Amino acid sequence: MALATLKHPRFGLAPMAALLALLLGSLYLMSNVTQSSEQFSRFYLLLLALNSVALIALGALIVMNLARLVRQYRQGVIGSRLTLRMMLLFVALAVAPVSVVFYFSLSFLHRSIDSWFDVRIEQALDDALELSRVSLDARLSELLNQTARLALELEGAPDEATLTALNELRARSSAGELTLFTQKGRIIASSSSELSSIVPDTPGEALLLQLAKGQDYIGLDPIRDTGLYVRAVVSAPPGGAGGERRVLQALYPATARQSELASSVQAQFTQYKRLAYLRQPLKYTFTATLSLVLALSLLSAVWAAFFSTRRLVAPIRDLAEGTRAVAAGDYTLRLPLQSKDELGFLVVSFNDMTRKIEQARDALNLSQQRAEGQRAYLQALLQHLSSGVLTLDHQQHLRTANAAASELLGATLDAHAGTPLDDIAERHPHLGAFIATLRHHLAEPAGEWREEVILEEPGARKILLCRGTALPATESEGDYLIVFDDVTALIQAQRDAAWGEVARRLAHEFKNPLTPIQLSAERLRHKYLKTLDAREGELLDRLTHTIVQQVEVMKDMVNAFADYARNPLLQTRPLDLNRLINEVLDLYRGQASGAQFQTQLEAGLPPVEADAGRLRQLLHNLIKNALEATPDSRARITLSTHSVPPDFVEISVRDYGPGIPREIMAQIFEPYVTTKPRGTGLGLAIVKKIAEEHGGALSAENPPDGGARLVLRLPVSAAAHGSHHTPDKAHTV
Repeated sequence: MALATLKHPRFGLAPMAALLALLLGSLYLMSNVTQSSEQFSRFYLLLLALNSVALIALGALIVMNLARLVRQYRQGVIGSRLTLRMMLLFVALAVAPVSVVFYFSLSFLHRSIDSWFDVRIEQALDDALELSRVSLDARLSELLNQTARLALELEGAPDEATLTALNELRARSSAGELTLFTQKGRIIASSSSELSSIVPDTPGEALLLQLAKGQDYIGLDPIRDTGLYVRAVVSAPPGGAGGERRVLQALYPATARQSELASSVQAQFTQYKRLAYLRQPLKYTFTATLSLVLALSLLSAVWAAFFSTRRLVAPIRDLAEGTRAVAAGDYTLRLPLQSKDELGFLVVSFNDMTRKIEQARDALNLSQQRAEGQRAYLQALLQHLSSGVLTLDHQQHLRTANAAASELLGATLDAHAGTPLDDIAERHPHLGAFIATLRHHLAEPAGEWREEVILEEPGARKILLCRGTALPATESEGDYLIVFDDVTALIQAQRDAAWGEVARRLAHEFKNPLTPIQLSAERLRHKYLKTLDAREGELLDRLTHTIVQQVEVMKDMVNAFADYARNPLLQTRPLDLNRLINEVLDLYRGQASGAQFQTQLEAGLPPVEADAGRLRQLLHNLIKNALEATPDSRARITLSTHSVPPDFVEISVRDYGPGIPREIMAQIFEPYVTTKPRGTGLGLAIVKKIAEEHGGALSAENPPDGGARLVLRLPVSAAAHGSHHTPDKAHTV
């Protein structure tokens, strides 16, 4: 027998550790993105959403565990009370310090952020920026005036001589590059201190448009990759009378220190304004971050309480479950050894105890199995016997019954074990005669007995051959054994054989004298009818006619006996039943009886292997029997065919007369059983015999809406599978 070991469920320690690591990493990133407004706007909301979703998932997991713990507490599960107390203790220990730290940290952060934005510092930054702007504007104004003076010195100088003039002007000024343009931007001459600079830097179209409006330009511009320059662009006089006005551009290099100081002041001022703008969002950010830390700490404490408590309570719960299993008779359970402390020693002792109990139980079960094996062997024999077997105790209560007994008696006897025979007879009235026979023999002194019992069932009649005896004296002293078999078919076969022999002898004995009697009566009539007067001649004619008529009746009876007694050699071939039925009905349609024949023939009916002549005789007998059962001139008879999967077809002949009396339903196909005053009772017996000759079966029933129905089932021809036939339509005549 396989041993069962308790397994502890895994509480998701690894997933929880991964989730906590993810949360801590996200919180760290949130604390860093506050140092950069660009990162703040790009990642903060995403990180906040991710952390919120993760905390919600963690909270939902804890709520589920808490709900399960409360349910276990209400159900009184072992360890639930201790788990609940420890969880509350963990939460209480975590809430107090974390709440204090949260309050003071939040207050400290708000005060620190407020201290960053002092009014005096902000004023000093504004003054420094304003001072820098004033100094820069003065310097730019000076350079613009200097450039205008240089432009006046070029008055009257032709374009061809301007290059020399530009070199002299650049040498006397602080300009790094002087360039003379036309008003359309074409370069006339250029002088630069940078030998590597071949092409001078040209002003844009916007500057040229500004000069065209009479406005000079001065400003700080980055020139190529050489750094920051002061660009001054002014109008210059023409080179001669009536000449076009020109444009002079001067580039004055800015010192590295000036550029650095200007950039630093501007950057710090911009950073200060940015921080001032983000002052309130920063407070909200740090508040949300600290709140997430608080929630994470509390939820972690709750989860730690769940995890730790379960590990502490697990050995105690295992022992309790093991004790319950032993109390319920399960000795295969083994507790897992998780530690080597006192609880571990207790677990080892418990496993040793259950192992010894299991060994003792197995030894006992082995002896019981041997006894049960013998009993099961006998029970299997009884269940597979075709004979019905019953055992009764000394109080005539049913003890056992095999499957054949229930099938033969038409009652589920397994459900009546321990029930008295009288109660079984009340629940199943058709077993009254059978149980009465048993009670009669059980009341006599012990001994073997044998008797035939007729069992009447709805629409059937069985003959049971019963044998009974008292069982040997054992622990079930006083029990009886009854064995019975269904001999209905055997007796019916014997009866059919006997009737066949009687019919053969009667046909032989009666057939020979009938013809001379008929011939003699006809000769008397022929010879003496003309010699007698009218009165005596009429009498002779009537008497001889009666003799001839009764002889014909006796011939018909003799022929019926002969048909029942003989075993003709069948000449079978594949036969279309629908066509055969239509051919037979053609003989009855249009007769003076006025009966209506309705056919319901299934289309595509497979053929059967049958003798056409014998089946015609069968159909004639069935139709004649239906006509005689409905003497009304407007009688209605229905013939139908249909296939019965997998390999049968059925012919149904139904009339709408009074039906078959219930008292003869079980013997309707036996010879000389009839309800007609002048019938021989051989018609249906011959039909049954023809059906059996073809391997078929015949049954009778009374439909709920009146009349009687005879159903013939025949096997399908082996060569008919897969064949198709022209459908026949139902019609009424």
